[in-house]
Amino acid sequence: MSGGEVHWYAWLNRLRRSWRYQLAYRLARPQAPKHPTPFRGPALIVGSAPVSNLPDGFDSRFAVICVNGSQAATAGWGIDAPDVTFLQFNQVEGKGERAVAVRRALSGKRCGILYVLRWPRSETRLREGLAAFDYGFNELRLINQYHRTRLADVVLGRVVPESDNESKFSNGVTAVLYAIHSGATDVIITGIDPSSTGHVYNDLKMQRLHADTDVKILMELLERGFRLYTSDPHVAESTGLPLWSKKELRE
Repeated sequence: MSGGEVHWYAWLNRLRRSWRYQLAYRLARPQAPKHPTPFRGPALIVGSAPVSNLPDGFDSRFAVICVNGSQAATAGWGIDAPDVTFLQFNQVEGKGERAVAVRRALSGKRCGILYVLRWPRSETRLREGLAAFDYGFNELRLINQYHRTRLADVVLGRVVPESDNESKFSNGVTAVLYAIHSGATDVIITGIDPSSTGHVYNDLKMQRLHADTDVKILMELLERGFRLYTSDPHVAESTGLPLWSKKELRE
């Protein structure tokens, strides 16, 4: 098979996977996850990149959403418990170094609502797994890939299929979409750097996945007029996202 034929065959297979995924999504008819009490002010989304910055003017008006082990950063800012945490399923029982590091970062901490993505087993086992590293929460919710797709569909008006790794977006972008859907007046991201390697809670220097899709979605949100910012100067420079300043705060 020639190079051109291989490329064409791979493209066709990707298209088929996308069609199958979109059909399954339509049949599932999921609801987009949304905060039970609408956000009335800005929302801070904290990812796990090695560098993060508390936004200028941060105060009690901000809702705080953490991703995976990013409470390693927020704890140093005096934030006892974020309003929401998004946690990937394999961080609960995974044996890899990244999963172990996430559990270490979250041990003894808590949050308001905990969303666990794509948990494949029973809720009882999930609760036992969370208790094993002493992570507390007020409410536990399970969501799958179709809930994430619905969230993007509601906010962007289009389906972003999770039929392969190239098309998926990260949990950080999931948190951004959630904040917008929940009524946040402004969304400020920190510790979300598509070009970075490594995580704030370990020194493994692992490459980030879904970087291209993440940047495209963030730029699309900006172009659509959503008030999206970063509090990380280097991310503002590399992505084109506006740098947050407290002058943006609306009374």
